[in-house]
Amino acid sequence: MSDASLRISRRGFLNLTALGAASAAVSACTTTSDQGPAPIQTPPPQAPVEPPLGDYETMYGAMSDNGFDLPAIPVNKIDHKFLRQIVPDPTGQRPGTIVVDTTNHFLYLVREGGQAIRYGVGLGRAGFEWSGDAVVQWKQKWPKWTPPDEMVARQPELTQFSAKNGGMPGGLKNPLGARALYLFQGNQDTLYRLHGSPEWWSIGKSVSSGCVRLINQDIIDLYDRVPTKTPVVVTANVGAPEEDMPERKAIPIDNGVPTGSILLGPVKRLSNEIF
Repeated sequence: MSDASLRISRRGFLNLTALGAASAAVSACTTTSDQGPAPIQTPPPQAPVEPPLGDYETMYGAMSDNGFDLPAIPVNKIDHKFLRQIVPDPTGQRPGTIVVDTTNHFLYLVREGGQAIRYGVGLGRAGFEWSGDAVVQWKQKWPKWTPPDEMVARQPELTQFSAKNGGMPGGLKNPLGARALYLFQGNQDTLYRLHGSPEWWSIGKSVSSGCVRLINQDIIDLYDRVPTKTPVVVTANVGAPEEDMPERKAIPIDNGVPTGSILLGPVKRLSNEIF
């Protein structure tokens, strides 16, 4: 073999060797798999978080509402546990349910994500002497108040507001406050009310008359959050099974829903005459 042929063969061998090395390098940067591309993982949905309510000075500040000027509430004179706040839900009820805790003087509006908005309440005898399930059948802004006949007999000065005389118009001194939610069982008015009160100092306490009273700013907030047909649970044992207490010995706060009011179902007239 000539020297020239030897040089050509050696050059060809080196070229083939270099090409093989390059191919090996390329193949080392790639992988093969029979399983296909890896699945795209999506993060689990996060539980909704209740937006903050704001500071107490804003929530309980002076406000104008439907022509009435509500004064500011001196929040520094109220135990802060009775002020509106977001808390872990202790009730076990579905979101959207109102739960009245008659033992601890709280009202809960159950929200998504295991949370609830808690309000402080004052409870009258009618608030203590009934428990069970109901629905918000009627909502009223600045409601008229008509004291029951039994109350008028006990307090003759209320005669001017009797059913016969047309009741007390809505206003700052009206015992039902800025809003009232009327609770029904089936189509029957329970005469049980969630209502406002100008007597902010009675929140968190047991009082002589009425049902479930809230600070006016709180009942306005609750009114705006709940529609008619909202379920309501009234209980002395939050989270425990309910036992209905049908016997009512306390005098209700008012004579009932006015005849001719627009409701979601027929009204059964109770023992008190409806104005």
